[in-house]
Amino acid sequence: MATNKFFKSLLFTLTIAVSVFGFSIENSLAYPVFAQQGYSNPRAANGKLACANCHLNQKAIEIEAPQAVLPNSVFEVEVKVPYDTTRKQIGANGKPADLNVGGVVILPQGFKLAAKSQIPEEVKLKNKGVFISPYSTEFDNILVVGPIAGKTHQELIFPVVAPDPEKNSDVKYLTYPLYAGGNRGRGQVYPTGEKSNVNIFGASQAGQISEITTTEKQESNITIVSPNGTTASQIVPKGLTLVVKQGDVVKVDQALNVDPNVGGFGQEETEIVLQKPARIIGYLAFCFSVLLTQVFLILKKKQFEKVQAAELNF
Repeated sequence: MATNKFFKSLLFTLTIAVSVFGFSIENSLAYPVFAQQGYSNPRAANGKLACANCHLNQKAIEIEAPQAVLPNSVFEVEVKVPYDTTRKQIGANGKPADLNVGGVVILPQGFKLAAKSQIPEEVKLKNKGVFISPYSTEFDNILVVGPIAGKTHQELIFPVVAPDPEKNSDVKYLTYPLYAGGNRGRGQVYPTGEKSNVNIFGASQAGQISEITTTEKQESNITIVSPNGTTASQIVPKGLTLVVKQGDVVKVDQALNVDPNVGGFGQEETEIVLQKPARIIGYLAFCFSVLLTQVFLILKKKQFEKVQAAELNF
C-alpha cells in the first residue's frame, strides 16, 4: 500500500515537472525527485548523500563559496561538475545521448535560496533556463537542480541569502559546514533496486555461449549452456557493446559487455562563517589604532633624533 502511494506521488510529481519545465520522462537522464520522494533528508548520518545510492561511480567535483558572509547578504555557491563533453552515454532507449548534470547543496539552517528580486542580473543570465528549488518544505536550506544539459552547465550556481541572527534566535554568528554534491550522467540503479542499462551485465551461469541472437527490441539474447547441460538465456539491453561471442566459455558473473558508464557522482564540503558586522568594525578600529600608534612612534622617534642632533651640535 505504501509502495503504491509512493509511485503515485512520484508519477504526479514527474507529470507536473513535464508540463511545467518542458522535458519528457523518456529523455530526462537524472531525477532529483527520486531522492526527494525516497529520502526525507538527502544526507545520511554517515555523511553520504542519497544520490550516491543510484550513481555508483565516483567523480570529482569542486565547490566554491565565500569564506565569510554578513547577515542578509546574497552570495553564490558554485558547484563545478567537470567532464569530457565529447563523450556520450547510453540513453534509456539504448541510443547515444549527451550527459545531463544535477546538483545538491546542503546549507546551514537559516540559509535559503535567494528571492528572484535579490539575485544580481549577472547571475540571472548565467542561470537562464535553470530551475533551482528547495529540497522540501521542511528542508528549505537544501537546494537541488537538474537534470539540465551538461554541455552548457558544468558550473552550477546557487544564489543564497544569509540569515540574520538578530531576527532569528536559532541562528548564531558561527562557522558552519556546507555540503555539496554533483552528478553527471544516468544512474546505475533505479529507486526500485533494479539495474538500469548503464551497467556491466555478468553471466548468470558458467558455461559456453551457444548462441547470440537479437530480439525485436534490438536487445542481445545470449544463451549459455553449462557443463551439466543446463541452458540459461540472458538479455543484454540495446545499445551495449558485447565483449563475448558465440563459442566463448564464460565464468559466473563474467562481464558480457563493455562498461557503458561515463558519468558519476561526487560530493565535497567546506565551511562558511556568518560574520557579525560589529566584529568587523571592531577589527578595523583595532587595525586603525595600531597603525595610528605606529605613526606616532615614528614621529616621536624623528623628534627625539632631532633633539639629540641639536644637543650634539651645541
